Amino acid sequence: MSLHKEISFETEICQHLASNGWLFAEGDAATYDRVQALFPADVLAWVQATQPQALEILAKNHGDKAVETLLARLRDQLDQRGTLDVLRHGIELLGLKQPLQLAQFKPALAINPDILARYAENRLRVVRQVKYSLHNENCIDLVLWRTSNSGPMLTRSDRFSLRTCRPLKSTRGSAASGFRPRTSAGLPRSCSRNRASR
Repeated sequence: MSLHKEISFETEICQHLASNGWLFAEGDAATYDRVQALFPADVLAWVQATQPQALEILAKNHGDKAVETLLARLRDQLDQRGTLDVLRHGIELLGLKQPLQLAQFKPALAINPDILARYAENRLRVVRQVKYSLHNENCIDLVLWRTSNSGPMLTRSDRFSLRTCRPLKSTRGSAASGFRPRTSAGLPRSCSRNRASR
């Protein structure tokens, strides 16, 4: 295989990120839930590792529908409040005394071992060939995800180099718009090559 092919570039990025703590496995894209626009297994693994008591309460209150309820509420909150707000403040669920946290930001002081343990559990995933649409089999070549992010942090398509997507008020609709056919300028609506220039 030629080193100048796109797959070589993707493979090198994936291998480098995997060797530096990112989650990667061939075929990861098959676990992407197109309807919810999430990786459900990552969300559940995060909650189980960081807040197992909350998962037990959800199972007690919702029975077999606990996971479905959690993911539906997460999707709803991402649509209403945006990714950054959900990551910062978590989501409220019936029966829980405090919001369910979906990320742990790096603490300013490294004196609380519980916070450091939760921070270490943050899940970052690199995924190849993500089929995002409910209407066709179009895919993005390379996507970087965070545990509960409704949209990618970074994408790579065959026409452009790596570009970032705006996560500040990302909803399922705005995240999906980043994967719609390109505008006349050639870039997806929610992405830009140089965010700082805006």
